[in-house]
Amino acid sequence: MSKPISDVAIRRLKMIGEVPDLSHTKYELVEPLGHGGMGSVYLARDRALDRLVALKIVGTFAASPDAIDRLVREAKVLARLEHPGIVPVHDVGALPDGRAFYTMKLVRGRRLDEYVNDETTAAERLRILERLCDAVAFAHANGVIHRDLKPANVMVGPFGEVLVMDWGVATLTAGTEGESSVAGTPGYMAPEQARGDRADERSDVYALGAIMSLLIGHGAPKPLRAIAACAMSAEPTQRYTTVEQLAADIARFRAALPVEAYREGIAGRLARVGRKYAVPIALVLAYLAMRLALLLLPR
Repeated sequence: MSKPISDVAIRRLKMIGEVPDLSHTKYELVEPLGHGGMGSVYLARDRALDRLVALKIVGTFAASPDAIDRLVREAKVLARLEHPGIVPVHDVGALPDGRAFYTMKLVRGRRLDEYVNDETTAAERLRILERLCDAVAFAHANGVIHRDLKPANVMVGPFGEVLVMDWGVATLTAGTEGESSVAGTPGYMAPEQARGDRADERSDVYALGAIMSLLIGHGAPKPLRAIAACAMSAEPTQRYTTVEQLAADIARFRAALPVEAYREGIAGRLARVGRKYAVPIALVLAYLAMRLALLLLPR
């Protein structure tokens, strides 16, 4: 009587089956970089240009016509988004077994959810958020909605680069793609996406608000928390209409100006002005203290 195949053996067989045959391409396999439900990403060398690239391929056990079309569509979406904050696509093709692949720039860095665990300042986190908003706003201007923005899909490079990754469930603002499909990640997915309604720019605004909430933490100033809360309003009509509006409010906070999402009182206004002119105020107070000390010295 033959023994049943163990789970470990099955996983090994799957891994072997996943390894792509690149013999009829200009690429040479180096090592795996990551695996997901729909496919895998490998480090590969482009022999023609002698450079390392990231190669994304449909998984062997998920290589349905729909999955192949989705991967090719993702490559085409990325190809129309030439921006420093979006990973560029180099090539697209098919392997001898029929699986689709595309190659893209190899990104060095850490995911945002790992990066924020380091000792980063509040100013650094807001700069990352502004760069992220800039990339997403560019995508929107070119008719693309990401639909799965989250810290795990954002990479921070060693020189401060901020890159938006994984456009596999992105949809176009023109047409009817994605109108009745649920896509996204709980905690970052807008309520209308969870209902299966069509996503638009405001759905990405919601996800950016959720990312902002993670970056600023609970002890952030009230204006910052108000910005995040506005972006994450349950009703799309109550959110910022565009990513540019969200980014503009963040920029206003950084410049110590009033933000649209928060109605400040007198105490809040004084605190904001104090932050803006902290150095001159400190110098004036130091000067006054010195003058007072001189007046009080015995003669």
